[in-house]
Amino acid sequence: MITTTTRQHTLRGHLPGRRSPRAAGSVEHQAMLAARLTARDRWILALLHEHRVLTSSQIQDAAFPSGRSARQRLRDLYLWRVVSRFQPFRQRGSAPMHYVLGPAGAAVLAAEHGLEVKELGYRHDRAMAIAHNQRLAHTVGVNDFFTALIAHTRTTRSEALVAWWSEARCARHFGDLVIPDGYGRWRTTTREIEWFLEFDTGTESLTKVGRKLIGYARLADATGIATPVLIWLPTTRREAGARTALARVHADLDNRRAVPVATAAADQLNPRTAHPSPAEAVWLPLITARADRAGPRYRLTELPDAWPGLPPPADPTTADEDADTAAAAPYRLPPPSPVPPRATPNRLAR
Repeated sequence: MITTTTRQHTLRGHLPGRRSPRAAGSVEHQAMLAARLTARDRWILALLHEHRVLTSSQIQDAAFPSGRSARQRLRDLYLWRVVSRFQPFRQRGSAPMHYVLGPAGAAVLAAEHGLEVKELGYRHDRAMAIAHNQRLAHTVGVNDFFTALIAHTRTTRSEALVAWWSEARCARHFGDLVIPDGYGRWRTTTREIEWFLEFDTGTESLTKVGRKLIGYARLADATGIATPVLIWLPTTRREAGARTALARVHADLDNRRAVPVATAAADQLNPRTAHPSPAEAVWLPLITARADRAGPRYRLTELPDAWPGLPPPADPTTADEDADTAAAAPYRLPPPSPVPPRATPNRLAR
């Protein structure tokens, strides 16, 4: 009747609610996930465990064909407590949703390796603490660098990102000498290049940026391996100042060839491309004698040409820890593959 109008929302079914923490930790819930989680889902869990936080756009670039499919699947994973999420505050506009490993996801990841969740060193409150960490923007920026390379990998068969280590993993390997923001390895049909990444957000003094090369020189001296150091900066103006500071320190190194350096600026990326990435011709190698002069910018695959005599990367080791630290807790999972598994048709996974 007209005096008792029916509201539209009363005609809709109830939206599925998010599982409670107790229900998410139950055996029944884990059995349900066994039938619903795809290889791509499990790969995302491994990435979140390794790299702490990924935004919705980063996960889309790395693993999904469209924003709609990414949003739908991430919503399912969130409702199942496989992942957790938060949205940082911004003065203008709205930030993308940020995802971390959830309790049910940690249980799945631990079970895959025959471990208890506590053996992973996982705690949900610690995972969510990144939301208030002062290095959140830096961590997201580093992950943006590598997920842009993964997106580029998905559009070409001739180039591929074959290794991506987090800052925490780099610290466990090299922390007594230097702590890179990340380690990567890029492979083409004819060559391969590895590098340490220094991701600059413009908050550090340029003097401090330049002095980081001293730590890399010590690492090269200790390992006998010349590994390029790629420095990503926000603007070309910032890059020019950084190159001056880097050249000053680089000139004083005992063995300059052991520390190849190249810089790039984010504003050099072509915004018209579908997936702007650091694989483009944005890299400017540092040549101490003419650091301030403009030179040709190289693609990531071309950088070995800038350093004649640079030996090819050694075969990557699968060992994550030294023998004296292998027994230390928590257990360290091997680094996940930076390339998502091929999707298989599944009516439960959109």
